[in-house]
Amino acid sequence: MQFHRLKCFTAKPWQPGFTLVELLVTLVIVAILASAALPLTQIAVKRAKESELKADLRQIRSAIDAYKKATEEGRIQKKVGDSGYPPTLDILAEGAQDLHDAGKKRKLRFLRSIPRDPMQTDAALPAAQTWGKRSYDSEADSPIEGVDVFDVYSLSEKDGINGVPYREW
Repeated sequence: MQFHRLKCFTAKPWQPGFTLVELLVTLVIVAILASAALPLTQIAVKRAKESELKADLRQIRSAIDAYKKATEEGRIQKKVGDSGYPPTLDILAEGAQDLHDAGKKRKLRFLRSIPRDPMQTDAALPAAQTWGKRSYDSEADSPIEGVDVFDVYSLSEKDGINGVPYREW
């Protein structure tokens, strides 16, 4: 019996697979698509951070207003000459003694926790220190900290997608 070794190992005139040119063209197309998608993902990430910033500002400002209202209602002790706004951001989460509670054990809390400024890159800072604080006595154009917290703003120097600096939101 004779073996036909040569016939078994001879190449067919056409074999399935990709040529080098086809692979290079595919890689170029994928690279072009990836370079077009990268700016879109960066904008999506920035838009998500901006949305979080808006929500956090709204949440803190609502808590500040609720504290002021509770002070005006006589539920939180107010000294003569005080504005009625919270002395720190931390008190919004820690709570203030409820003067309407007969047992003096209940505290009024306005936030579960203080949210971090999403534009802040320093993770070591406590959440309350990531925000700029404006005192009731300071001007809106040049906010400065004081004995109370009338408003909060982002400390970021960057501008939003809409062109408005984050500090002015």
